[in-house]
Amino acid sequence: MGFIKEFKEFAMKGNVMDMAVGVIIGGAFGKIVSSLVDDVLMPAIGMLTGNVDFTGLALKIGDGEGAAVLKYGTFIQNVIDFLIIALCIFLMIKAINKITKKKEEEPAPEPEPTNEEKLLGEIRDLLKNK
Repeated sequence: MGFIKEFKEFAMKGNVMDMAVGVIIGGAFGKIVSSLVDDVLMPAIGMLTGNVDFTGLALKIGDGEGAAVLKYGTFIQNVIDFLIIALCIFLMIKAINKITKKKEEEPAPEPEPTNEEKLLGEIRDLLKNK
């Protein structure tokens, strides 16, 4: 099988396409969460902590050109991003599991008895009455 044909079969499988859609949606969702954290939550947290701008929080180690800058404020924002995304994914999976569990718990309807079974049931009932 040729390389291109094999790659085309791989790329067109349903799982690969679903994954691609998930990655694209995930990227867009990540931007929304980042905006929520950067533009809504962090300014509010900054107000509560005395108008501290978390993006500006950094620790400079050393002097001159070789100094290292640890931007722990940006790290704090990224941790909050992660926690919000993780919470959203947890809630979504929890809801999906709940829906799936309900579907599994619903018993399948009993099949309607055949004509033979109905007749046998009637004969049984008649014999009981005698």
